[in-house]
Amino acid sequence: MRIFTEYFNEDKSVSLTAYLLDSSTEMPNMGVRPAMLVIPGGGYGMCSDREAEPIAMLYALEGYHTFVLRYSVGRRGEGYSFEQPLADAERAMNYIRDNATEFGVDPQRIAAIGFSAGGHLCSAIGTLGENKPNALILAYPCILSDIGDVLQCDVPSTNEYVTDKTPPTFIFHAVDDTLVPVRNSLAFASALAENGVEFEMHLFEKGGHGFSLATPVVCNGNFNPDAYKWAELSINWLRKHF
Repeated sequence: MRIFTEYFNEDKSVSLTAYLLDSSTEMPNMGVRPAMLVIPGGGYGMCSDREAEPIAMLYALEGYHTFVLRYSVGRRGEGYSFEQPLADAERAMNYIRDNATEFGVDPQRIAAIGFSAGGHLCSAIGTLGENKPNALILAYPCILSDIGDVLQCDVPSTNEYVTDKTPPTFIFHAVDDTLVPVRNSLAFASALAENGVEFEMHLFEKGGHGFSLATPVVCNGNFNPDAYKWAELSINWLRKHF
């Protein structure tokens, strides 16, 4: 595996870390691979480690070249705006597609997965972005503008920008999530249905917020191990679309 980081600004606070798998004559079907852009959550105030490299490794095991985006973050009232991370995400998509031949990436099989605020950013590049992924995975995403103090900046309700050009989408959420209520995912799913976009959604009765892989390695305290099933479900869903 070749691992390197591309920095998008001078102070190196915005970056894209690539995990490129080695090619092998024993795996001729993996000469050109799909890619996964991983967008961690953190309320637009940080980028969560639990939703970064562990997620990249999950999809690497399935033959994906993976890329983890550390986007611009800030604090409410200090001049920080949603346009900054949106520009970072679009730059990441452009970088992956522009270098697809060098990286061995199929430019028509690039998915993006985002968690919480990262789910909002992921849904934004799938709706507002010019260079859209070919599939979206939204993990307990913030979608609605009235999410309030959860985020460090004002955001648009991305469900309002869904069209028939929005990529196929996989969504999962815990019903008992009190930080980002499940109505966020339901609103996006409803918009997808209204616009004829293929989607799959899984709601877990328990899990709370920010459970990532829902394993002892990444979760502190109590977690619902059943919620880990999202990982296999998303992989199977991607196989159908890719």
